[in-house]
Amino acid sequence: MLVPTAVMAVLALALLIATHVRGEGRAGAGVEQAIKITVETLPLLLLSFLVAGLAQALLPKEQLSQWVGAESGMRGILIGALAGASTPGGPYVAFPVAAVLLRAGASVATVVAFVAAWAVWAFGRLPLEVGIMGWRFTLIRLASTVVFPIVAGLIAQALSSLFG
Repeated sequence: MLVPTAVMAVLALALLIATHVRGEGRAGAGVEQAIKITVETLPLLLLSFLVAGLAQALLPKEQLSQWVGAESGMRGILIGALAGASTPGGPYVAFPVAAVLLRAGASVATVVAFVAAWAVWAFGRLPLEVGIMGWRFTLIRLASTVVFPIVAGLIAQALSSLFG
């Protein structure tokens, strides 16, 4: 986590300097916006980490390994895809859950299918998508992406076997 944090710190500092040099009060407005976003998302982020930690403590490793571990094969990929599609919220929720699954013994294939399904299917976003884009578009998009999380999981399984 140190390297990504350092990269973000350098990027933030560079942008702060650039907006300050450019003038017109943009740096202050940018910092105000950053504080507003932090205040709005920090509770969700903290609760997501709490849920992830408690889920890891609650899930029996042996049972989880049986359902979605390295030996679970297609069943694990399907479970991961359905769990990912059912996971509400944005990356602040999905990635901590994915990390917990990985640390608790889920296979890389299962977690890849989880993340891919969360990104592509996201059942919780369907009502909004239907409302904005319409049924026809939503059905075409779902039909055209239905295999992606499964294929991504299978590719991850092959690569995981290949690279150990």
